[in-house]
Amino acid sequence: MPLIKKPDNNFTQEELENSKRIQKSATPKYTVDWYVKWIASIFILAALSMRGLEGLQIYDLCFSIIGIGLWLWVSIVWKDRALVMLNGVGLLFLLRNLFVYLTGG
Repeated sequence: MPLIKKPDNNFTQEELENSKRIQKSATPKYTVDWYVKWIASIFILAALSMRGLEGLQIYDLCFSIIGIGLWLWVSIVWKDRALVMLNGVGLLFLLRNLFVYLTGG
């Protein structure tokens, strides 16, 4: 007999709606913005994996621009002003860096 009982995850809809102890996700699942959020996160992680590696700067910038651009779209859909500001300014910085990189400045 185990010393710690494994939690039972079979909750009724009423329990889920009324409980203050059951952890619930704040964002909807399996909607377009949910998929875009995860795709954007994968692009950003791919960019981070290349950061600082010689010869991969352009891929880092491109993957970062795609990821941050997608996160900006999600932020706008969610009407989250902090995320809109973060991703909007981040996208501007990345686009500036891409411009400098491509013009050899």
